[in-house]
Amino acid sequence: MKILVIGSGGREHAICWALQRTSSERLQLFCAPGNAGIAQIAECVPININDHYELASFAEASRIDLTVVGPEAPLAAGLVNTFEERGLKVVGPRSEAAGLESSKAFAKDFMAHHSIPTARYRVATSFDEADAILKSGEFGGEQAAVVIKADGLAAGKGVFVASDRGGAFAALNELRHGVVGAEAARRIVIEERLTGPEVSVLLFSDGKDYRLMPAARDHKRIGENDTGPNTGGMGSITEASIIDSATLDRVVREIVEPTLKGSRDEGFPFRGILFIGLMLTPDGPRVLEYNVRFGDPETQAILVRLKTDLAKIFAAISERRLGQLKIEWSQDSSACVVLAARGYPSQAETGATIHGLERIEQYQDVYVFHAATSRAGGEWLTAGGRVLGVTATGENLDVALSRCYGAVREIQWDGMQYRRDIGRGSRRKPRPRADFKRVV
Repeated sequence: MKILVIGSGGREHAICWALQRTSSERLQLFCAPGNAGIAQIAECVPININDHYELASFAEASRIDLTVVGPEAPLAAGLVNTFEERGLKVVGPRSEAAGLESSKAFAKDFMAHHSIPTARYRVATSFDEADAILKSGEFGGEQAAVVIKADGLAAGKGVFVASDRGGAFAALNELRHGVVGAEAARRIVIEERLTGPEVSVLLFSDGKDYRLMPAARDHKRIGENDTGPNTGGMGSITEASIIDSATLDRVVREIVEPTLKGSRDEGFPFRGILFIGLMLTPDGPRVLEYNVRFGDPETQAILVRLKTDLAKIFAAISERRLGQLKIEWSQDSSACVVLAARGYPSQAETGATIHGLERIEQYQDVYVFHAATSRAGGEWLTAGGRVLGVTATGENLDVALSRCYGAVREIQWDGMQYRRDIGRGSRRKPRPRADFKRVV
């Protein structure tokens, strides 16, 4: 079976790795464009992810059986539409459904229309209108806490959490000066700030049936104790106590199923991987955001627990028969710690020599996924902001974290930064397992 994975980050490395690890048949893997780490397990194809014609033509010429789209940008731009119009099997939502991620205003309006619980919000079509909304007192006075979001795709960097009105105006000023690009900030979403633990619920969907993955928790901010600017993600964990059975049932009843039904009712049945970012507030779970693909680094922490053949899952999604498939997950917990370059999430330094990767093989149940590396003269070099995702499993979260950080200490490069508190506060007495209850 020939499979093409589109993308070049840690998420795509984890997908390729899981395809090989779980496969019950011989696979020939391709990745476009891939990276140096992915090149160890798949044939990398130098095609830009935005060149839809070339990607589809490669799939046709190479007789690719199935294509899996990793990043959000080609999904939003209609890559799946192009593949389907050419009769190619592909996993991912069409551009209409990808609007749940590519436009935060669209997603908020969708949730409001389908009574899906989320934060109270307003959409501004200009910075002057956003200023006026904040000054109006609609979200409170000077001490009002709000969240400011650029409407479009911003690689995880278009969300600003403000503790007061002054912070909100500062966030607007950053958007006004192009921190995420003019198109992404063409509209601005202003939300009330919710409180509570965050949880990521991911699922496979074929447009009708779905299967949940283990719940995860991401760590977005660059600094320890959740300080500093948002990033694409500095680490993630999975374990049973992230969400209890009763809360998960409520999430499924009030959020997952209404979202999938709403997408069908509006004419864009969701097919692919849906990521629902949640906050568990005192008033119940509320949706923070939708992503229409695997999260990064949640993918790494989740897929190391997968026992079922991932190629069969993707094929079932593509062929609209997911309801016939049983998906099994390891009972273990897992953790992923992202190692980033100096300067990230702003201007990351590249070209530093990475030391110690060869020593990771001595660690039990530890896996290193490459997000941005290159090779030169037999050396591993940094090639982006988030460079590596060191991931581990264990019978509980303490064990997974111990393995993970033990391996992290083996790796060095000039300017390497990472958070030392991934999973902190999550190591509680496990509740009844709920993170994959509905998968079977």
